[in-house]
Amino acid sequence: MSAGDGAGRARREGPGLALLDLVAIMDRLRTECPWDARQTHESLAPYLLEETYEALEAIERRDPAELRGELGDVLLQVLFHARVAAERTDGTGFDIDDVARGIADKLVRRHPHVFADVSVSGADEVKRNWDAIKARERAAAGNGQSSALDGVPMGQPALSLAAQLQRRAQSAGAPASQVDLTDTSGSAAPCAADLTDTSGSAAPCASADDAEAEAGPVSPIGAELFALVAKARAAGLDPELELRAAARAFRDRFRAREHSSAR
Repeated sequence: MSAGDGAGRARREGPGLALLDLVAIMDRLRTECPWDARQTHESLAPYLLEETYEALEAIERRDPAELRGELGDVLLQVLFHARVAAERTDGTGFDIDDVARGIADKLVRRHPHVFADVSVSGADEVKRNWDAIKARERAAAGNGQSSALDGVPMGQPALSLAAQLQRRAQSAGAPASQVDLTDTSGSAAPCAADLTDTSGSAAPCASADDAEAEAGPVSPIGAELFALVAKARAAGLDPELELRAAARAFRDRFRAREHSSAR
C-alpha cells in the first residue's frame, strides 16, 4: 500500500486494486452521505446517460486525459447502481461482484477461440461466432422473445437504433443489400424482409392480417434516413458518429463565421 491520498486513506497498489478502494468509498458514501443514500436507479439514470455522452465526446476530441476522467465517471455510475441493487431484499439484488462475474463469464463463453479449442480464420469469424452464441443463449433463456429484434433498446438515438435493427436483421439471415421503406402506394407496411432487401429474392411478407403487417406507414424522409443508415453501414461507417462529426463541423464553422462578423 502507498502512504495515502491526503484524506487518511491508504491506497492499494497493483492492477485492479484501486477498484477495491472505489468499492469501499462507494459503500461509505451510500451509508454516510445523505445525497448518495437517497439515490435510486431511476434518479441516477440521467447521470449514467450524461457521463456516457461525455466519455464519447472525450473520444471524439482525442483527449486521453479527459477520457480517463470521463471513464472514471462512467465507472462510478456502474458501481453506484450495483450498490443500490445490493440493498434489495426481494431476492432480485446483486452487487458489483455479480456484475463483474457476469461479464467475465460472458466473455469466456463468447470467445471459445481463446478459452476453448475453437479455431477461427479471423475477426469476421469471431463476430459470426459471437452472434451465433448470443442467439443460442437468447433462445435458451426464453424470456418470451420470439424475434431477432427483441431486446433492441428503442430508447437509444435514432441513428444508432436503425443501425442496430439492421445489424440484427442481417445477423438473423435477412439480406442486407439494400433498404427500402419508400413504399407510398398505401399498401400494408413492409415486413422484416422489406426492411433489408428489394431484390425480390426475400421471402414474401405474411398477409396483412398478421401482426407484423399492422405497423403504420413510414414517411418519405424517414425511409430516406433509414436507407442512409444502411448506406453508411455498407461503407463500414457508424452513422451516429458520422452525423455527430458533421454536427461538430457545422458548429465550428458557424462559430468561425460569428467570430469573423464580430470583427
